[in-house]
Amino acid sequence: MTATILDAEPLSAAERRSLKSRLRRAERMGRVRAYAAVAPLLAFILLAFVVPITLMLINSVQNPVVASQFPRTLTALAAWGRTAEPTPPEGVYEAFAEELKVSRKAGELSKVATRLNYDSGGMRSLLMGTARRIKDGDTGPWKERLLAVDAAWGKRETWAVFRQAGDPFTAGYYLAALDLRRDADDQIVRQPEDQRLYVDAMSRTLWVGALVTFFTLLAGYPVAYLLATLPPKTGNLLMICVLLPFWTSLLVRTTSWIVILQREGLFNDLLMALGLIDERVQLIFNRFGVVTAMTHILLPFMILPIYSVMKQVPPSLVRAARSLGAGPVTAFFKVYVPQTMPGVSAGALLVFILALGYYITPALVGGPADQMISYFIADHIGRSLNWGLASALGGVLLAGVLALYAVYDRLVGVTNVKLG
Repeated sequence: MTATILDAEPLSAAERRSLKSRLRRAERMGRVRAYAAVAPLLAFILLAFVVPITLMLINSVQNPVVASQFPRTLTALAAWGRTAEPTPPEGVYEAFAEELKVSRKAGELSKVATRLNYDSGGMRSLLMGTARRIKDGDTGPWKERLLAVDAAWGKRETWAVFRQAGDPFTAGYYLAALDLRRDADDQIVRQPEDQRLYVDAMSRTLWVGALVTFFTLLAGYPVAYLLATLPPKTGNLLMICVLLPFWTSLLVRTTSWIVILQREGLFNDLLMALGLIDERVQLIFNRFGVVTAMTHILLPFMILPIYSVMKQVPPSLVRAARSLGAGPVTAFFKVYVPQTMPGVSAGALLVFILALGYYITPALVGGPADQMISYFIADHIGRSLNWGLASALGGVLLAGVLALYAVYDRLVGVTNVKLG
């Protein structure tokens, strides 16, 4: 064979070019097939994650409603805002009155009133009430006429809200999401104390997520260890028990906890029967109920990554440690547990991120002081229709998760996360 290759005649220049061309064509086709194989996955990620998140972030800063209906008024207000005059000049009132009539006739005034009401309560009533008092044929001077309709049109704060809401792109939603606002002089200040909601809700969300992560790890690690070390027949039966909750809906599992933890429920009956309590205790509609129900629901997400890593830990390592004189406890914590940390990291990260976005369980099992940030996002989407603020709250939550991911990568390393 060696002699045959050595005796073969060298390729001509044309044959070498043809061979290189066929090689490049084969490599190109290989790359095309590889891209075609991953294209469905890329399309799914693009449509299910990238596009919705991008639209959410755009919606959190986009603010075209007032600017599209009152452009002349906003231009006049921009010049007045740089002065120290307590009220705008007549030109602002004139532009406002004329554009108010046009917006009312076009049927867009209600949107503007709703948008202004997001920034300052009472602005919707003020704008709509003023529109009802002004007729199409009315003429100026408008300053005295509008002040006669409502004295609020003579306040600098009223026009400051109007001017700040007129920016086509605004950071106002993010300021509101952090319990901040701009005052009449455009200085960033904290919201009044009785209107601060979201920082506390975000802190509560992080704290509940941390508690749920801790308790799922506390309960899930021994279960995962049993799954990895029991004989296959017993381990399969235990695995079915772990996966069984996935066969029922989240709503059913949450409702079952309401039945178990209520004052006349099974848990109170058990405590009374054991003599541990003399009176029935409140276990539901509080923080205890939220953490208990969420820990049970999210427990499989902690068990499965740890179990998959434990299955790959060679039993010979612990036996080698024991043979070298280590006790069972020392061998377990010094040899076995460090080998399972990639699974622990993956499970903790997965449970914590899932817990941050939980909505149904805290809404049904928790009390008014236990609602997480997802409750407020749902409220702004479904009730107040303040989608900009809902998007900003989602953006803050997303930034928090990314910051956590960065810290985790810095301290532990993402490459150490293993799901199997």
